[in-house]
Amino acid sequence: MPYSVTNKLGTTYSISGNNITPSVTSGGSTTSGAIGGLNVSSLTAGVPALIQTDKAITTAGSAFSLTEAVTIGDATPSAVTPSSGIAALPHLSGQTTVGSGGTLGSGAMTSLSSGVTTCSGAFGSGSSCVASTTVTITID
Repeated sequence: MPYSVTNKLGTTYSISGNNITPSVTSGGSTTSGAIGGLNVSSLTAGVPALIQTDKAITTAGSAFSLTEAVTIGDATPSAVTPSSGIAALPHLSGQTTVGSGGTLGSGAMTSLSSGVTTCSGAFGSGSSCVASTTVTITID
């Protein structure tokens, strides 16, 4: 059976620095010392909205550093339905794995009374043969 597995890339936000005073303005009110980030209460296709971080130099004329990084994650894709081993996949920045499924073909598994198991024949695309033997001894 064909299958696909997709892992979305998540949204991330980070900020760091020195001699910087962050603040957040929301609803006309400013909170000094606060940082913005991700607003998970406001999702669009599974991606959170960003809360802006305002930044000001704390001591004018002194050295400062600032690093701010944002990664916008993948939107939630619509359902993927493989057909005949082929799937039209969404473009995701995370990881996508596709399995073409398998068709047995003329492959066969044979278990002999000696405990030996063999696989023979032509197995189709995506197929494999895995055999094991279990011995159970019951003592009354």
